[in-house]
Amino acid sequence: MENKKISESCCNDIKSHRPEKLNHNLGSRLNRIEGQIKGIKGMIEKGTYCDDILNQISAVQSALSSVSKMLLENHIKTCVSDKLLNGDEEVIEELIKTIGKIK
Repeated sequence: MENKKISESCCNDIKSHRPEKLNHNLGSRLNRIEGQIKGIKGMIEKGTYCDDILNQISAVQSALSSVSKMLLENHIKTCVSDKLLNGDEEVIEELIKTIGKIK
C-alpha cells in the first residue's frame, strides 16, 4: 500500500525511455543500495556503534546522489531536450524545480 501512495503522489503517466545499459546500471546500483539499507537495519538491531552506522548512512546517501545525477543527466539529454525541440518551454521550470529537490 505504501508504494501505491508514493506513485500516486509523485508520478504521472509520462514515460521515459532510457537506454537498456543505463537501466541495468541504475538497477545494479539500487540493488547495492538496498543491500546497504538492510545492512544498516541489521547494525541498528545489533546495537552497532553509532559512528559506524552514520558512516554507512553517509555511503548510502552518496550512492543515491550518484543515481540521481545519472538520471538527471539522461533526463536533460533526452526528455528535456526533446520537449524544448518541440517548443515546450514549460519543461525548463519543471527542470528547475526538480534540480531544487535534489540534495
